[in-house]
Amino acid sequence: MSSLIKNILFSFFGNKFLQNILEKISFASEYFMGIGSGSTVGSSGEKIVFSLIKNRSPIIFDVGANKGQFAREALENSDGAVYSFEPSQKTFKMMQGSIDNNRHHAFNIGLGKEQSIMKLYYDNVGSGLASLTKRDLDLMNIYFNKSEDVKIDTIDNFCQKNNISKINLLKIDVEGHELDVLKGATKMFNNVELVMFEFGGCNIDTKTYFKDFYKFFKNHNMVIYRITPSGYLHKIKYYNETYEQFRTTNFIASRDDDA
Repeated sequence: MSSLIKNILFSFFGNKFLQNILEKISFASEYFMGIGSGSTVGSSGEKIVFSLIKNRSPIIFDVGANKGQFAREALENSDGAVYSFEPSQKTFKMMQGSIDNNRHHAFNIGLGKEQSIMKLYYDNVGSGLASLTKRDLDLMNIYFNKSEDVKIDTIDNFCQKNNISKINLLKIDVEGHELDVLKGATKMFNNVELVMFEFGGCNIDTKTYFKDFYKFFKNHNMVIYRITPSGYLHKIKYYNETYEQFRTTNFIASRDDDA
């Protein structure tokens, strides 16, 4: 593109009205790409993951189960066992009261990189924003002024204690501490078939980046796909700084290069 044409375009779009339009178009296009559409199971396209599981009776880990939203979908869309991990005592009780299925195994613990007792911060009881990091969301009028001590275990330790040798789907939604969960699975990770994880604003507070996830899965010979609202999986072929989009987005990491 010649410098003359560039200057004309810059001049044409360089005003408040057209910049506002471009911003709206950008947000809309990103939404259909899955960027910012990952806040709920229904709107994110996450259900596509169940069609990727090869085992007919899979072992599914729901790490950061909250009130059981994903667990209910997993039980409805698969014939396997679902292990839910929710560290908050009151939120755990909400989940227990909403699921009555003998294939569901619920544990009032969180999973991380080591066994410990940590503090869980949140704005309201049952909040999907609850995190092991006290997030700074004051500018959004969200205040993390509540907390409780919670028990943290590791995937390796839990699987050893419960004789679990394979995880077909590891879903992680722990508000910025997803990498810690993965670091707690050094022995088990080669026996994990699929990983579904969330990336978004919480990673600003925990100072973790998409680059960290890309390097982790590349080192484990796994390919990352961005989940779109339609269920289409967009392959991330290489790392680019434009992928550092801090709006709630869901991804799948697979050992299959053509998921």
